[in-house]
Amino acid sequence: MNPPIHPTRRTVVTALAVASTVALPAWPGTAHAADNTVDSPVLDPHPATEPSGTHVRDVGGTNVVFQYGAVLPAFDGWRTHEPTREYLSLDKRWRFRFDPGNKGLGEGWQSPRFDDTSWGRIDVPSAWDLLGTPGFASETAPFGKGTAFTDGYAWYRTTVDIPGSWRARHVRIAFLAAGYSAEVWLDGTYLGKHEGANSPFALPAAKALRPGARQTIAVRVFRRASYTDYTASSPQPVTDDHEIPYKPVDYWPYAGLTRSVWVEAVPPVTVAKLLVSGADGRLEARAVVENHGSSDFEGFLTLDPGPGSRARPTVVEARIAARSAGVVRVSVPVPRAPRWSPAAPHTHTARATLTAAKPGGPRVDTLSTRYGVRDLSVADAQLRLNGKALFLKGLNWHEETGAHGRAMTPGEYDRELGHIKAVGANFIRNCVYNRHPYVYDWADEHGVLVMDDIDTMWLNTAQEKLQTERYGLARALALTMAWNQHNHPSVILWGLQNESEIDPEGAPVYRAWLADMKAAVKAVDLTARPVTWASNTSNDPAFDLADVIGFNEYFGYFYGKDADLGPTLDAVHAKYPGKPILITENGTWSEAGTHGPSTTQGTEEWQAACFTAHWDQVAARSAFVAGFTYWVLKDYKQRAGYNQDHNGISVMGLLTFAEERPKLVHEAFRKAANPRP
Repeated sequence: MNPPIHPTRRTVVTALAVASTVALPAWPGTAHAADNTVDSPVLDPHPATEPSGTHVRDVGGTNVVFQYGAVLPAFDGWRTHEPTREYLSLDKRWRFRFDPGNKGLGEGWQSPRFDDTSWGRIDVPSAWDLLGTPGFASETAPFGKGTAFTDGYAWYRTTVDIPGSWRARHVRIAFLAAGYSAEVWLDGTYLGKHEGANSPFALPAAKALRPGARQTIAVRVFRRASYTDYTASSPQPVTDDHEIPYKPVDYWPYAGLTRSVWVEAVPPVTVAKLLVSGADGRLEARAVVENHGSSDFEGFLTLDPGPGSRARPTVVEARIAARSAGVVRVSVPVPRAPRWSPAAPHTHTARATLTAAKPGGPRVDTLSTRYGVRDLSVADAQLRLNGKALFLKGLNWHEETGAHGRAMTPGEYDRELGHIKAVGANFIRNCVYNRHPYVYDWADEHGVLVMDDIDTMWLNTAQEKLQTERYGLARALALTMAWNQHNHPSVILWGLQNESEIDPEGAPVYRAWLADMKAAVKAVDLTARPVTWASNTSNDPAFDLADVIGFNEYFGYFYGKDADLGPTLDAVHAKYPGKPILITENGTWSEAGTHGPSTTQGTEEWQAACFTAHWDQVAARSAFVAGFTYWVLKDYKQRAGYNQDHNGISVMGLLTFAEERPKLVHEAFRKAANPRP
C-alpha cells in the first residue's frame, strides 16, 4: 500500500573552458524588480533571478561557488580567527525599528546622515519575534499577539570604526543568517540583497569602504506574513511564488538577524575556501584562492593535515592571476590517520598557508578547517561507513527555544543536542533548513550523523518550474548547503526537498527540479555524498534519481493502519532493490500528562505504541532499510493555522517545548535497540 499524496506537515555548472584561474565576475550595484511584481507592505519585490547571483564556475577542474561577484567564503570567522585576518564582531545592540508602511527606503533610513536616536534597540543575534511577545513559549498564552506576528519590513542600524590599516585589505560583511531576506547598505551605498532565511552570506564592501572612518551599516529585513489575519476562523494564507517556502509551513519563520554578524578583513590575495576530502587513506584538498590585487601572485601553498593525521605538510606552487580566482590542488597521503566514526569521532584540523616568493617566505594568508577521514558508500541496498553497514536511529529536530527562538546560545545547543545522545540516537535530520555552524561542529565532535536539508518545503508544480527554469533560488540553496557543510564528516546525506507536490501531469517538472538540485550538490561535493529527500509518498516518480530513497510516512495516523508500513517497505524494495530506504519522518502526538489506553489518540501511551509499531517493522528490514527518523525531538512552534489552542505549539515531540519534559515515547525511543549497533 502506498500512502496518499497529501500536505503534512538546466545544468548547474556554467559552461566555461577549464583554466587554472577565472576572472572575478562583476556584480551589479542594484537589483531590479521583475516584471509584474508589486511593491507593497506585504510582498517584497523580486529581481528576475535570485538576488545573490549564486552560480558555479569551473576553475582548473574544480567547481567553485560564487556569490555577489566573489567566491562564497568560509564562515568560520564566528569562532576561528585566522592570524592573517582581522575581525570586528557586530554581535551587540543595534538600533531597530519596524517599518509597517514601507517608508524607510524613501525617507533615507539607509543613510549615515539619518537620525535614528528615537529608534528602539535590539540584540544581534536575536529573533524579533521575542522582542515583545509575552508567553511565547507557553501553551496557554493567546495566539496572534506580539512581535511574533509582526511582519513586513524592519530596519537595523549600527556603526563600526573601520581601521585605517584596512586600506590594502579585502573587506566583507558576513551574516550567518537573516530571516527571511535582507538588504544591506554601508554608508548609504547598497551592497546587495540576500534571500533565504537560514543560509549564511558575505557581501564585499570595497565600493563603500572608508578605512580610518566610522561607518554606518543599515540592514532592511523582510518577513512575509503567513496569513492576513492570524486569529480568523478561516485564515487566508499569504503566498509568494518566488519565496522558499512560498506559503505558510508548519514551523516558525523566525525573523531578523538571527545569527552572528561580523566584518572581516583579509589580505588581497586570500584563501577564500578550503575544500577537503579525507577518504581511502588520502587527504584531497582544494584551496580556492582569490587575488583581488592588480598584480599576478606567484608563491607557494603549504597544506598541513594536522598533528593528529600522522602525516607531514605538503608544499605546492601557487600562481593566481590578478583580479582572478584560482584553485591550488594538494593531495597528501594520510594512511595512519585515525578514521572518523560515531563510535570514535576523530577530527583533525587542516591548515592552508600561502607564502610569497619561496616556501617559508613571508606569510600571506592562512585558512584552517576541521575534517575527518572516513569512507562513505552506497551498495547492495545499504548505506556504509568505513565499509560497515549503517542503521540510522534518528530524530528530526527544530532549531529553537522558547527563550531565544532560532537565535540559540551555545548552552542551549548543548542542552538540545544532548537530548539526542541521551536517547541513543546516532542520526539527526536538519529538517527543513540549514543550521548554525555550531551544530555541524557539535555533530563532528560527538559522532552524530547528519542529513542536511534546505527550505524547499511544500512547493507546488508551478513553483518547481519557476525555480528550475528562471528564479534559481532552490538551486542556490542546494549549492550553498553542499559548499558550506562540505568538510564535515558527520554530514552523510544531502536532502533536496520535503513533501513537495507531485502532480501526475507535472511529474516531468518535479523530476527536472530534483535533477537540477542534485546536479548542484554533486557539482561541488568532492566526497560524492548520497542524495535523498523526504517525499510525501512511497510511490515517488523520481526515486530512480535518489541515491537513498527517503519518504515520510504516517500510517495509522493520517491514513491506513500502523501495520501497512512493512508491506509498503517490501514493495519499495522490490521496485528499487539496490537502493537503501530511509524513513525520513514518522510520528504522532500526545498531550503531555494525558494518559489512557494505547488505542486512544492523544494519550502518551498511544504515541509510544505507534512509535514502537513502526520501529519494529523498520528494524526487521535492516537489510535494506537504512534507518528511521522520528518526528520530532521536541514539541515545536508553528503558525500554520492550526494548534492555535496551544499557542501554535505542535505536540508531536519526545519532549515538551518549554520545560523539555519527557513523554512516554521518549523512553520507548531510548529503549529501541539499533539492529546494527
